[in-house]
Amino acid sequence: MRSALATVALAVTVLVTVSFLVPLALLLRTHVQTEAMLAAEQRVDTAIPLLALAPDPADLAAAVARTDPAGQLCIHLPDGSRAGTTRAGAQLLSRAVQGRTALTADAPGGRDYLQPVMLGHDQVAVIEEFVPDSELNRGLSRAWTVMALLATGLVIGSVLVADRLGARVVRASRKLSHAAAALGAGDLAVRVEPAGPPELRAVGDAFNTMADRVRQLLATERELVADLSHRLRTPMTALRLAAERIGPAPVAPQLAKAVEQLEDELDAIIVAARTPLSTRPAGAHPGIAPGDPGTRPTGPAPGESCQVSEVAAHRVGFWAVLAEQQGRVCTFEATDEPTPVQLPGDHVAAVVDALVGNVFRHTPDGTRFAVSVRRTAQSVVLVVEDDGPGITDPVAALSRGASGAGSTGLGLDIARSAAESTRGRLRIGCGPLGGARVEVDLALADRNRRPLRRPWRNRHRGAQRPRSRHG
Repeated sequence: MRSALATVALAVTVLVTVSFLVPLALLLRTHVQTEAMLAAEQRVDTAIPLLALAPDPADLAAAVARTDPAGQLCIHLPDGSRAGTTRAGAQLLSRAVQGRTALTADAPGGRDYLQPVMLGHDQVAVIEEFVPDSELNRGLSRAWTVMALLATGLVIGSVLVADRLGARVVRASRKLSHAAAALGAGDLAVRVEPAGPPELRAVGDAFNTMADRVRQLLATERELVADLSHRLRTPMTALRLAAERIGPAPVAPQLAKAVEQLEDELDAIIVAARTPLSTRPAGAHPGIAPGDPGTRPTGPAPGESCQVSEVAAHRVGFWAVLAEQQGRVCTFEATDEPTPVQLPGDHVAAVVDALVGNVFRHTPDGTRFAVSVRRTAQSVVLVVEDDGPGITDPVAALSRGASGAGSTGLGLDIARSAAESTRGRLRIGCGPLGGARVEVDLALADRNRRPLRRPWRNRHRGAQRPRSRHG
């Protein structure tokens, strides 16, 4: 913008200057030449008395020489003789004599002025005055130089003024741009000092108002999330007491452990929700604890990675207890090759919990399901499939907030976000078991990719904890 304003100012000023100075220069030249010719007429008038005072040609020549030492005056007598140096041709002299009127004509090195003078007996003498170019252009060079300097100063001044104005506008715009970028990056404390033209100052005031409003809305939202999470403490406490009253049954320790884990994650949600965004670790989702199974992964933190097969085995082991109670067959297969991905273990665990939880929520008791982890040349593929009714509309199932199955659609959205954060993808289809099949491609963190799949499986009386086939 700054260079554009300077260019426009330069072009406009040059056009205006040329349109005024060119006619002014021509008018000045005409004025100087007119003044020179008027001076020549005056000198001719002073030479007319010489015709009467010195009628003899010799005396007239001497008088002309004394009067005009520069050799610009010449008197042409009726008999064809002359006194002085002439520069006019015979045709021009004949026109002056016959027309008996003053003539002006260009001559080499200047301009001639011829004035006829009536003598006795109808005789006509012609007085010729030569005006050299030095007199016709006297002072023009200096005047034109001054005009050119003034024009140059005017152009430079206008460009400098436009540049200063542009710099002021650009500086204010750049500050506003940097503040907007900082606000977009999560710095809610950034503000701008309104500067520049009135329009930019109004934009700066509007930006500050918007930033204040955004900060207020986010603070209100964090408090709302924290309050809603805190309201879950009462039913969680009742659930813990109920688990303690169950007694030493095999399910009681698992239920107590699940309740304890849920309480820890609920505390993490409340703490994270009330933590200002400016002090929250990069990648943490506002109002949600990073380890919460309901967290939507926003991208891997730098340097954080995990082994998908290890995380998946741990989470499937957790779900296997509930599967056994509902009479489900739980199968897990994983490659023995390393399966590193650039995601925290909490995020991968959230993906497994979301997909396996969907099986429990949307299929009847006794439905089989299988979880497998395999490694390809470029990614780690996590697959969860079942022999339930399947997913009739995969597009609707991937819509956050409306899955098409009566839920919020958050589970599949968590898996898709985790895959996309590693430049992978999520696919939904029909698997060999006849029900839904969800594949999550997670890009490998390690580029040494040599696929080798050695699965392990466990089946015992409908459902058991998964263990390795090799031990």
